[in-house]
Amino acid sequence: MPDAPRRPLARHGRLPRRRGWGTLLGFVAAAVAVVLVSGTSVAAIAGAQLASAPHTVELSTDDQNTAKTADITAMQGGANILLLGSDTRVGQFDSDENVEGARNDVTILVHISQDHQQLTAVSFPRDLKVPIPACTNPETGTSYPAASSELINESLGHGGISCAVDTVENLTGLTIPYAGLITFDGVIEMSNALGGVDVCVAKPIDDSYTGLQLAAGQHTLEGQDALAFLRSRHGVGDGSDLARISSQQVFLSALLRKVTSDGTLSNPVTLYKLAGAALSNMTLSDGLAQTRTLVGLASTLRGMSTSDMLFVQYPVVDDPSDTAHVLVDEAAAHELNVVLQQDRKTSLSDSTTGRASEESPTAGSTPGSDASPSQAPAAGGAAPGSTASGAPSAAAGSAGTPSATPLPSSISGQSASEQTCTVGN
Repeated sequence: MPDAPRRPLARHGRLPRRRGWGTLLGFVAAAVAVVLVSGTSVAAIAGAQLASAPHTVELSTDDQNTAKTADITAMQGGANILLLGSDTRVGQFDSDENVEGARNDVTILVHISQDHQQLTAVSFPRDLKVPIPACTNPETGTSYPAASSELINESLGHGGISCAVDTVENLTGLTIPYAGLITFDGVIEMSNALGGVDVCVAKPIDDSYTGLQLAAGQHTLEGQDALAFLRSRHGVGDGSDLARISSQQVFLSALLRKVTSDGTLSNPVTLYKLAGAALSNMTLSDGLAQTRTLVGLASTLRGMSTSDMLFVQYPVVDDPSDTAHVLVDEAAAHELNVVLQQDRKTSLSDSTTGRASEESPTAGSTPGSDASPSQAPAAGGAAPGSTASGAPSAAAGSAGTPSATPLPSSISGQSASEQTCTVGN
């Protein structure tokens, strides 16, 4: 698809708090900071950048002990990391807006299998009602009682990163010993370090809330354009947060394909800039903010195929009492929780790509795809062993593994190798 002209991106000085920044880039911030290079290079990058990283935070006692005593490369049942994006704008590029408090408008659980063969990034919708445990805000000292049903994006304000971790642990039954939070500026600097991320737009995006206007076609996004794309909700799909999640998966998959391409991995300057952009704009848990942990994290990802990096949305249903909120889809969520707890390899056999994304018409031919020429889809068809959406079939499993467990069809998502397009409004 030929490049399409891009209209100027308007700037808005003040954005309503409820819209948040909503970016999945948090996941990459920890992983990409030390991506897939030799152990020596990773150690040098991580050591240098941790010296300038923001302050660290403590998690609960149990999580702290796990992080201190276990090796991230050999954790029984795999390693879990919670990445958060906060809607606070204090000290950020549009710091003229003084937003009271902070919310985790992005909450992503990253599970890396113990055999280092699969990564699963689970996005929790910000408007999802969940139980939140009793927490104390470390900044204000305010104590919040346990709540049986509250929006998940309130957990950060209740008790900081640790409270958000405890909330997701209670929801999934997993132990999460590592966590991090990334800011607005981190998104901008990381996209700049890569020289932009190539995204596909299937239908024009026109979002007056973020000022984002993109014609249909291919676009290279960086800086504030990339941030606006990731934040856009009103401009994609049906305007819901669920639509934004699938649009963000389009961007993040394209980003990972670029990060893991030979051109990026062979450029030490780019790697160093990328690591600096991530770590200097993050708040990390004590266990994650260790050179040995980041080096270990890199080793778990080295050589992993993008077809085995899965992005999924935590399954939800509409709240019958409030159309602005969603509830946990108990049956599908139970299945997802169990496969993560048991560290089983999974596939997105019958899943759709989400409310605001669709398969790219050029899927299989874009540089950075894991598909070999013999596996590329024919016109109007799918690659062997895959569904029409490009996901592996149940028989083939993820990356051709027959034992992969298909996730429920109600769980939407995609692998990083799938080339998809955002559908505008």
